[in-house]
Amino acid sequence: MDNYGKAWVVAVNMGYGHQRTAEPLKDIAPRGKVINANDYPGIPKKDRKIWETARRFYEAVSKFKKIPLVGEGVFSFYDKFQKIPSFYPRRDLSRPTFGLKKIFSLIKRGWGRDLISKLKQNSLPLITTFFTPAFMAEFFDYPGEIFCVICDADISRSWVSLEPKKSRIKYFAPNSWTVNRLELYGVKEENIFLTGYPLPGIDLRDALKNRLLNLDPKKEYFSKYRILIKEILGELPEKSNHILTIMFSIGGAGAQKEIGLKIIEALKNKIANREIKIILAVGIRKDVKYYFEKKVKGAEVIFNDNINDYFTRFNQKLKTTDILWTKPSELSFYCGLGLPIIMTPSLGSQEDFNRKWLLSLGAGVDQENPKYAAHWLFDYLESGRLAEAAMQGFIEAEKSGTYNIKEIISLR
Repeated sequence: MDNYGKAWVVAVNMGYGHQRTAEPLKDIAPRGKVINANDYPGIPKKDRKIWETARRFYEAVSKFKKIPLVGEGVFSFYDKFQKIPSFYPRRDLSRPTFGLKKIFSLIKRGWGRDLISKLKQNSLPLITTFFTPAFMAEFFDYPGEIFCVICDADISRSWVSLEPKKSRIKYFAPNSWTVNRLELYGVKEENIFLTGYPLPGIDLRDALKNRLLNLDPKKEYFSKYRILIKEILGELPEKSNHILTIMFSIGGAGAQKEIGLKIIEALKNKIANREIKIILAVGIRKDVKYYFEKKVKGAEVIFNDNINDYFTRFNQKLKTTDILWTKPSELSFYCGLGLPIIMTPSLGSQEDFNRKWLLSLGAGVDQENPKYAAHWLFDYLESGRLAEAAMQGFIEAEKSGTYNIKEIISLR
């Protein structure tokens, strides 16, 4: 592996969350490349098989959830193994779970040894956006520092090693919730850095100025918070540089695509009259792309075979996006860009907590029935509710995660 760079950046290509989290950090990696722990050149067949089994199982369960009667029950059973316990009462939550013990039993049998031996050729600080490579690095005596970037607003016990008091893994936490959770799991205080989530580099203020004009058509929010807006953003332009634009983002398992169809159908007249633009962000899955190409007219579809090119295009489109409609995944942190989040139903315990975090900030709203989006969505706009959500996220959410992480690494 190449010897130039400030840190190894390691992700996994299971869904988009861990790769999306790593993408803003790639310029400090050797040759600007993120290593996928489950899919790198020369990965042993036995290691790949373990990763692939986990990925396929998760995607199958995610899709199975939609099956009437039995789907919810099967998913609930699976979710118990990754469930995040209630925060109160405060108590010692350092006892390892069954799932965590299973991960370590595989590592003890050699899972990940090859990856860590390759990284040892140049013991740069290691930054991983998934916990398993961090465990592998520590178990196989990686000589450099080990950092783990957390990509949810709260986390299960699986993110922390078997013996947290003895572990040297350091964590980059996106918010105070995860800081407190890590402490309950037994992580030493000196191993926790409150950095914020690593957001992409986007011109925040200019984008938000134009966005607010579309999100507050009747100036309801502006009339109440004119002074606040001017203090934070300065003067707004007279007219937005784009029409009202919604981006509907579909997760890696493709489990929300039917919601996208309902949105297009509900808003088809407004799309035809150029009152609104819909962008469908479908990722790198050709089956999801073909699904929408066959069934949808009047929407822009973002797709790319290459995940990094997809992220680049996705981020470019955010500059003229007014509303991000998505499940409460790692994209919840994009509220820090001044994007109001409309949330589809959450998928799993960690997304339940992401949803709770967004609601606590006032930066996200739950979707109503997508079938009636032409009604409730415009009620939200005319009341200024989505403009308020945009400003709340911009003000309250940490926006400097990428800078903070790079600054910490530069000092090592």
